[in-house]
Amino acid sequence: MKNKPTIRDVAAKAGVSIATVSKFINATQRFTAPVERKIQAAIDELQYHSNPLARSMITGKTGSVGVAILDISNPHFTSMVKGANRVALEHGYNLLFVDTEENQAREDELLGALSRRVDGLIVSSRMPEEQMDRILAFGKPVVFSGRPAPAGVPSIGIDAYAAAYMIGELLVKQGHRNIAYLGFAPARPDMERMRGLSECLEAHGLSLARFEVRGPTLVEGERVCSSVILRKDKPDAVVCYNDMVAIGFMGVARSLGVSIPEDMSVVGVDNIAFGRFTSPALTTVDTQSERLGEEAMRLLIRQIAGENPPDIGHMMLEPRLVMRDSTAVRTPVPFPQATPPKARKR
Repeated sequence: MKNKPTIRDVAAKAGVSIATVSKFINATQRFTAPVERKIQAAIDELQYHSNPLARSMITGKTGSVGVAILDISNPHFTSMVKGANRVALEHGYNLLFVDTEENQAREDELLGALSRRVDGLIVSSRMPEEQMDRILAFGKPVVFSGRPAPAGVPSIGIDAYAAAYMIGELLVKQGHRNIAYLGFAPARPDMERMRGLSECLEAHGLSLARFEVRGPTLVEGERVCSSVILRKDKPDAVVCYNDMVAIGFMGVARSLGVSIPEDMSVVGVDNIAFGRFTSPALTTVDTQSERLGEEAMRLLIRQIAGENPPDIGHMMLEPRLVMRDSTAVRTPVPFPQATPPKARKR
């Protein structure tokens, strides 16, 4: 069997030192154009491929970045990974990811294993704030996604308060007066969504009913549906924690004889692709999942390169209302539009 070419072979072919070839391959030093052309020609002719493990030992860099997500079956997270991967590839990084499956007990083990193989991490986690130092203890650059981070650590998320206030205004304008929220308390955005909805409705003299789901899933939307729509005082509009819950909810509602939106309007959050194809198509808020992944990766790459200021803070993306057919006007609107208070800074 023919031996694989080595870095020594490349150096001999190009007529330069082994150190020069190593610096060229690892991009730690630039050389004159003729020298770089000779080295690249030798690499191409010999079909030389560097050993990633050996290169990692020399440079201290893996050339990989990690993304930890909560649930690969949730299209919001798959879109986020897609956006992150696009930017990683543009900067010459490979992307590795782990799915913690909404299981906080497994997070430490999975994140610890991932951190040893990457130069930095993007982390979506429901870990309590007082425990987030455990992730920082891995000693790798970290960007937290979907929640504010400890001081001095970059993070990114959607403006959950503004998203919820926007939904509340829509439903009030459409004439809804008995509005419910299907929330998921363990999620950090849930608190801001609840606050946005509550403050919007209070500004119009209305109150908000809350129901709880055990997870942001289709199954939970299906499970909670009957307890919501079979009540004596059933709501005329339901805001769901995310699109997955909303889609599951609408499926069971239809089987129980509830017509959407004629009997009840339904709104989701995330703008996953499936929402366009439900019957009726789902009104939602676009949380810009792909852009979230892109911007998180840009923050991480800057941090790996040491370009971040000492306290970059929490970057918030603006939500966008996506009007479809799962909401409809019910009665004339007697209320003027309220002015939303500013979201609290984290």
